[in-house]
Amino acid sequence: MTDFEKTYQNYNPRQTALDEARALLTAAARAAMADGTLPEAELPAFIVEIPADVKNGDIASNIAMAGARTWRKAPKMIADALIAHLPALDGGVFAKVEVAGPGFINLFLAPSFWAGVVLGACSNKEYGRTDHGKGAKYNVEFVSANPTGPMHMGNARGGALGDCLAAVLDWSGCDVTREFYINDAGNQIQKFGKSLAVRYLQKYCGEEAYPLPAECYQGGDIKVLAGEFAELNGDKYAASCKGMDEETLFESEAFAALKDALVAYALPKNIAALKRDLSKYRIDYDVWFHESTLHESGAVLAVVDKLLELGACYKAEDGAVMYRSAQYAAKYGTVNKKKTDDGTEEEAKDEVLVRANGIPTYFAADIAYHYNKLATRGFAKAIDVWGADHHGHVARMKGAMDAIGLHGEDLDVVLMQMVNLMRDGQPVRMSKRTGNAITLTDLLEEVPIDSARFLFNMHDAGSGIDFDLDQAVKTDNDNPVYYVQYAHARICSILKKMESEGVAFAGAENIDATLLTEPSEMDLIRMLAAFPQEIVMAAEKYDPSRINRFVIDLASAFHRFYGSCRIQGADPAVQQARLALCIGVKNVIFNVLTMFKINVPEKM
Repeated sequence: MTDFEKTYQNYNPRQTALDEARALLTAAARAAMADGTLPEAELPAFIVEIPADVKNGDIASNIAMAGARTWRKAPKMIADALIAHLPALDGGVFAKVEVAGPGFINLFLAPSFWAGVVLGACSNKEYGRTDHGKGAKYNVEFVSANPTGPMHMGNARGGALGDCLAAVLDWSGCDVTREFYINDAGNQIQKFGKSLAVRYLQKYCGEEAYPLPAECYQGGDIKVLAGEFAELNGDKYAASCKGMDEETLFESEAFAALKDALVAYALPKNIAALKRDLSKYRIDYDVWFHESTLHESGAVLAVVDKLLELGACYKAEDGAVMYRSAQYAAKYGTVNKKKTDDGTEEEAKDEVLVRANGIPTYFAADIAYHYNKLATRGFAKAIDVWGADHHGHVARMKGAMDAIGLHGEDLDVVLMQMVNLMRDGQPVRMSKRTGNAITLTDLLEEVPIDSARFLFNMHDAGSGIDFDLDQAVKTDNDNPVYYVQYAHARICSILKKMESEGVAFAGAENIDATLLTEPSEMDLIRMLAAFPQEIVMAAEKYDPSRINRFVIDLASAFHRFYGSCRIQGADPAVQQARLALCIGVKNVIFNVLTMFKINVPEKM
């Protein structure tokens, strides 16, 4: 990396300008108080921001209005005093400063600042990456689909959202771990084994002899797995179960042995399928965490003992361990309410962590898992992406972190709304192949992965979305990802055409980007300046979808620029500056798409 390139490493021009504006105004206020122009007082809290309309200034501040009570003067007089105490702006970030209206202070960025944006975006291949997060360790857990069945549409959205969130956190300077939590213990595994065992017995005893109980998994995938197991093992497990009535069967050692054998066979296959399908979706996890390891290591009961020691739990008369859930959850909102026998709802009270039979509940394992993240592995933040139907679990999980001596604020939950799959304007609910809800595999057989990842990340997690299958397969500008990819390919084509005509880019060090003053050029430069801070904001708000919207707007701004500013045949110096601008835009589009694991074609 050259010294020139190092200049623009971790470069965030918008934040640089805002910080410089705050520093200048703070220094001016202190200087004005020092010479008596303003009375001595504690500096007021004030805002520096990018105004909605930049015609009247690139950065605006309300310091004069905010300080009216502090300095007991009219805002206009304060603003004039501050401007009089600003240092000379020659050669700095700002070219001029003005007072507007009742006392707003508007600062105008210098041409050299805007030129620096172009040079930074052009010369820094990773322009947009910053050190804002200072290497803080973040754990992002997402999808974590139940390994007892295939992944569905919610998992498809959660996968894109979680992976893109991890990406913006990484680009904003955090040390990110992507994690999948495998629920391979507890009631759902018992239910899985029972479902498989009944389907296996039906193969040899008939469905009439052993109908599948309503509480079992009804999907066709259970039949397939039981059939595969039967092909490998024949009827050797069926012989010991034949002739038993259902009640006797389900309590028998023979049935328990059959369940264990089926789970041992089917669960690894399902987990392998999860890994395969998610890898196809371009999601690669750093950690696949097995719930079973928490039980095997004694971590679950250790956490329960710690909660007992801290007084957050107590033992009931029947020997169960009860957790004072409502007491700790109240700080974060209400927990799930419980239905009473007459159908009304009552506030949830103390909850069972360990049943009277000594078996921990799922909630106990969940507390142990999050304790492992925050205490054992030392993540600064644990971020979970959950379906919106889990909203009642948020308060009790955050409260449980407080109860065990950690900080509930270090656990953040992104709640994701539902997906409606649409075709020809109508909802699509069933898979033609399986007769069940559409799975991730079904989706990726029909929709390009680029489209799926981009479109699922087009809206913030709190918004329900209609995923339009017709739009997702289009190869024209109606498909947002195609529109963005085309802008990148168009720039590549421009650069190649210029090279074929003998016009090579001279390098960012050798151009004068202050020559870029046309409105469409400035629109592009302003967007380039905003990009690193857009990533920071996406990371802070846990909303990677704002980067999708940003890059669509950037592609639109580029097409407008190309329609109004000639590159071929332009004055050589202007031509070089415009080539630098094109390369800067190309780099940003490339960085967004690769950050979100979307292909970046050079021709289309």
